[in-house]
Amino acid sequence: MGKEMEQIAIALNHEIVLKISTGNYSELTVENLKKADVAIEFSTPKTAVDNILKCFEASIPVVVGTTGWLDRLEEIKALCEQNKQAFFYASNFSVGVHLFFQLNEYLAAVMKNYPEYIPSMEEIHHIHKKDAPSGTAITLAQGLIKAHGGPEKWVLGETTNSKELAIHSKREGEVPGTHSVSYTSKVDQITISHEAYSRKGFAEGAVHAALWLVGKKGVFGMKDMLKIK
Repeated sequence: MGKEMEQIAIALNHEIVLKISTGNYSELTVENLKKADVAIEFSTPKTAVDNILKCFEASIPVVVGTTGWLDRLEEIKALCEQNKQAFFYASNFSVGVHLFFQLNEYLAAVMKNYPEYIPSMEEIHHIHKKDAPSGTAITLAQGLIKAHGGPEKWVLGETTNSKELAIHSKREGEVPGTHSVSYTSKVDQITISHEAYSRKGFAEGAVHAALWLVGKKGVFGMKDMLKIK
């Protein structure tokens, strides 16, 4: 993702002033961050929060695509507002995925009138992905639960509890990301799905989010950038 974003940013005539990985993590300092107009944070669940806080300390806007740390998301949002910083979070930066989010909620609202159809989800990603289910799957699950009114929470794996939404996670090869939402009855099944062909769509979305965030203050997401109600 880092390489994809760098290529896209350079193609748009922007300069990369700082690149951080495990090999040079000591260079992630407030002084170095202040050389940038905006930061894009795609790291690991263990390091994401510290990296975000460092960006807040440097007073530079930060776009975050790391998942697996969302137990602290509300804390980060509150700190952003309190300190008048700029924070943009998305579990997925693909425009197509966000259209899929809208379709998912619409279908869930329709299907709540047909309790004989049991909802479930599946997500497939590359073997390097550290968290399961994916952040995108969790966002889909939250949207379905809110619009459907049947399941009250999601669980990883099989369930026979009608108040739980099953999410099945698979890790295969170099799959960029595939997400499916199904409604299954005794006689048939309805499925909607989104399949990413490469990481380029995610990278393009993250770069455009970074450009959009410059000069703003507050907490934002893809709905704000794409003007989706």
